[in-house]
Amino acid sequence: MNTTEIRPAKSDSEIQDIAILAEEIWHQHFTPIIGKEQVDYMVDKFQSYPAIKAQIEHDGYEYFQIYRSHAMAGYTGIHQEADALFLSKLYVKKEFRGCHLATEAFQFLVNLCRERGLSKIYLTCNKHNDNTLAIYDHLGFKITDEQVADIGNGFVMDDYILTYAISK
Repeated sequence: MNTTEIRPAKSDSEIQDIAILAEEIWHQHFTPIIGKEQVDYMVDKFQSYPAIKAQIEHDGYEYFQIYRSHAMAGYTGIHQEADALFLSKLYVKKEFRGCHLATEAFQFLVNLCRERGLSKIYLTCNKHNDNTLAIYDHLGFKITDEQVADIGNGFVMDDYILTYAISK
């Protein structure tokens, strides 16, 4: 039987494991959408070991490893705000897609929001990331806005903002 476990990433080795997985997933998934140069830049700026470590230690982010039958299958990164949870990252390795891990991670985050008294989850998603947008739609997220954010080096993130209201 396949079991899923979601664990907080606290140690340097757990953070390093996420950074290694992030590089693999981002290059595989995002290169066709935004190109190799932007993927390289974004992984280095946002998903490298030093970047993730700084987000956890200085910016209040929390990262979780998603395991499927003892294999690291994905990860999620979140940031709690006053009444909302910003879902910064939710990525699943290619060979584990279709196993409903995103749904399980999402349910974990909904429960976390209820425990913390938060009213919604929101995230940003590239406007051309059609498969992921369909998954978020299936989970009940609604497109509530859009943004173009300059991330430096001549690159922008052209995203929808999606929101999910937490029911009591």
